[in-house]
Amino acid sequence: MNDDELMLYSRQIMLPELDVTGQERLRQARVLIIGLGGLGSPIALYLGAAGVGHLTLADDDTVDLSNLQRQLAHQREDLGTNKAASAAASIRAQNPHVAIEVVPHRLTDSALLQACTSSTLKLRLLGCGSVEAVAITA
Repeated sequence: MNDDELMLYSRQIMLPELDVTGQERLRQARVLIIGLGGLGSPIALYLGAAGVGHLTLADDDTVDLSNLQRQLAHQREDLGTNKAASAAASIRAQNPHVAIEVVPHRLTDSALLQACTSSTLKLRLLGCGSVEAVAITA
């Protein structure tokens, strides 16, 4: 970690449950988030802010005005923009140290398998407040 990252994450590094070793583990983590709506957008923002090293954001939908009151990663200027791209821009603005892969289409078949295989944590975010952790590995 460089000095900027140490300052950025200093509050959570002070937690004995996390410390520098835990922060390095977060930095090495790769998370796949499928769906950047009401659940996916704040989850992506928090994971980016926490210093997860690589986020893959997948969504084939675009930002609509009716999304803005509950999908916190998106702003008015994002209307009509792909949700994965919009969320990526919000995360990059907050934390430039996170590598972000934007997948602006629905992941299917081999592309889905490839994205899942390369991730440490996979989250499939369903509508109506459901979160399904597909797989969690160390």
